Amino acid sequence: MKAEQDGDLLEEDSPQEDGVQTNQYSSISPPASPVAQDEPFSTYFEDKVAIPENVSQVFSFRKLWAFTGPGFLMSIAYLDPGNIESDLQSGATAGFKLLWVLLGATIIGLLLQRLAARLGVVTGMHLAEVCNRQYPTVPRIILWLMVELAIIGSDMQEVIGCAIAFNLLSVGRIPLWVGVLITITDTFVFLFLDKYGLRKLEAFFGFLITVMALSFGYEYVLVSPDQGELLKGMFLPYCAGCGPPQLEQAVGIVGAVIMPHNIYLHSALVKPSHPYFVYNLQNFKLWFIMCVCPWLQNKECNATGSPHSGLFPLNNGTLEVDIYKGGVVLGCVFGPAALYIWAIGILAAGQSSTMTGTYSGQFVMEGFLNLRWSRFARVLLTRSVAIIPTLLVAIFQDVEHLTGMNDFLNVLQSMQLPFALIPILTFTSMTSIMNDFANGMVWKISGGIVILLVCAINMYFVVVYVTALNSVLFYVFAALLSIAYLCFVVYLAWHCLVALGVSCLDFGSRVSNRPAVLIEEQSEYDS
Repeated sequence: MKAEQDGDLLEEDSPQEDGVQTNQYSSISPPASPVAQDEPFSTYFEDKVAIPENVSQVFSFRKLWAFTGPGFLMSIAYLDPGNIESDLQSGATAGFKLLWVLLGATIIGLLLQRLAARLGVVTGMHLAEVCNRQYPTVPRIILWLMVELAIIGSDMQEVIGCAIAFNLLSVGRIPLWVGVLITITDTFVFLFLDKYGLRKLEAFFGFLITVMALSFGYEYVLVSPDQGELLKGMFLPYCAGCGPPQLEQAVGIVGAVIMPHNIYLHSALVKPSHPYFVYNLQNFKLWFIMCVCPWLQNKECNATGSPHSGLFPLNNGTLEVDIYKGGVVLGCVFGPAALYIWAIGILAAGQSSTMTGTYSGQFVMEGFLNLRWSRFARVLLTRSVAIIPTLLVAIFQDVEHLTGMNDFLNVLQSMQLPFALIPILTFTSMTSIMNDFANGMVWKISGGIVILLVCAINMYFVVVYVTALNSVLFYVFAALLSIAYLCFVVYLAWHCLVALGVSCLDFGSRVSNRPAVLIEEQSEYDS
């Protein structure tokens, strides 16, 4: 009731332009529903789940299950085909020595996930909606375009991953482009499961997670890695005998785990219309995959006369692996069952992450552009954005040579990280938005250090990738692009520093002069 009264008060005092509130407090006001539209605007998050209340019970599995649904979607975001391929390459290059990097990236991801959840729970809006209300028009459009690029890059990895799984399961009979079309079609079908009830959709995601757990867990047990070396690699932050290739893979792990569009998605998953529970089980599957990778040697495949022997160098060294070659090697070493089980796990990972990627695209586009379209129109537009580039890749690239594309897409997403991490720290530190739930000094400092570290790591990854191209023309183009890119990052960082309390930089920032006014207005209303 209090929230409704606040909303009424703000609405009375504010002018309207084209049906959108434009007053100075609009940054904390959830978007108003449109007056009229052909189909009622609805999303997965408008359904509410009944939470059983029993004060006499200390713990209830029924209550736990009520909070598990959004956690399924959150955990899926950490295990897409791009993540799997990065872990495969890291395991094949460094063995178990980089498991501690994966553990550290997971912890950092949880900290950033907490900031996203905090914003969604307190404000009732997701990050894209808050950006729409806080940033001026031009920076807001640029920010939207950058996040869309990250979503397209991730979506391409996910759809291509599903297509590779179809190719493996059909023993090459389904070409890559046909697998892409199948994935796009079945994604449309699965996304409309929420029309039959929220819990059914959550159960479907739970089923896909179970399939992944069984598939990758089976491969882990089959390979039987050295448990002592595994624990040593996970908890000892050191990489003996490692050089530049291993360092690049370590940077790639961080970039693959912490992806920009997931921050936007996670802030939407915890909006007050739906319960919240972080169920981050997927990272254990990442460890399963990384532990399987050191065994991906090719001498068994060469010795058995595999039909895929052309993929492997004749020196019996470690293969430059991707999710396709990983399945092929498992099939060579452990038999066809291992290959098919691997492909099923990849298919489940790709299908589930494609669906969550579509949700990310919907919320980003709706939040930044204030679109209130029908369900079908939203899904169609979001999927269409990534269909053309993905189909082009599938038509002109063969399934055996996709590693270079995956590296490029990881670089693309790494470049977009500041456009999610800087805004989330900015807005969760503003009392005009978060009130009493704004970040304290410890969270401001630690959050700033974490974001600076993550962005620096990913920028290193980008520099390494660009310098390896050995093209003067590309260097010139990259330099010009870097100037514009850094200018925009500095602009966002300026807003962030003002929100963090660096008052000497407060000369015209839109985030600087609202807290006192807002708190005073709310105090008068409360009294």
